[in-house]
Amino acid sequence: MEQDEQVVPAHERRRRPRIIRAVLIALLIFLIAPYLLILVYRLDFIRPMSTLMLGDLATLQGYDRQWVEFEDISPNLVRAVMMSEDGQFCSHDGVDWGQLQSVIDDAMAGEATRGASTIPMQTAKNLFLWNGRSFIRKGLELPLAIAADAVWPKQRMMEIYLNVAEWGPGIYGIEAAARHHFKTSAAKLSRQQSALLAVSLPNPIDRVASKPGPGLKRLANVVDRRARASGDYITCLYD
Repeated sequence: MEQDEQVVPAHERRRRPRIIRAVLIALLIFLIAPYLLILVYRLDFIRPMSTLMLGDLATLQGYDRQWVEFEDISPNLVRAVMMSEDGQFCSHDGVDWGQLQSVIDDAMAGEATRGASTIPMQTAKNLFLWNGRSFIRKGLELPLAIAADAVWPKQRMMEIYLNVAEWGPGIYGIEAAARHHFKTSAAKLSRQQSALLAVSLPNPIDRVASKPGPGLKRLANVVDRRARASGDYITCLYD
C-alpha cells in the first residue's frame, strides 16, 4: 500500500520563501554594511567602536576607552607598534602579499606558519568581524583591509587601530592602556613602555605589558631596536 504524500499547508509554502528572502537580505546587509561604514569612518570626528567593545556593552560588562587623536600619541608607541605588527605598513595596499604568500607556502608544505596580518587587516577584523582563525573570516577580512587602506589616509588608519586595539580585559585604545598599565598618558609613553605595549598586542590577556616576564622583555628589546631604526619605514606617518 502506497504511503500518502504529506500535504504542506498553503501558509507553510508561502512562509518559506519569505524566510529565505529575509535570510538573504540579512546576509547582504552583513556583507555591504562594513564598506559603507568605511566611508563614514573616513570622517575625522567619527570614533568607531570594535566588535569586542560592542560585545562588552551587550553583555553589560562595560569597557574603558578614551579616544585620542593621532597627534597626541607618543611617536615611541607608533613606531614600536608598526615595527612589531606591520613593518611594511607604509608601502603596502592593506595586504602584504609577499608575506601572505610565504605563509601559504609554509602551510602547504606542512610547516609552522607565522602571522601575516597587517595593521589594516587587524583593524578591519576589530571593527567588523570576530576573533578566531577561519578561512571565512580571512576571506572577508582581505577585501575590507584593501578598501579601508584605499579610503583612509595612513594616519587615520593608525589612529583608528590604536584606539580600538585591546590591551587587556575591557581595556581598549592606547590612552586607556597607557593609564592602566603605566599610569601615564598615550602622549608620554617612553620607548620601553611603548615596546612592551606593542609586543603584548598579539595576546593582551596573557601578555601583560606592566608585568612582563623575561621572554616579553626580550621581545620588547628587539622591537625597541627596530623602532629606533625605523626612519625610512614611517615616512607615511611623519614627515
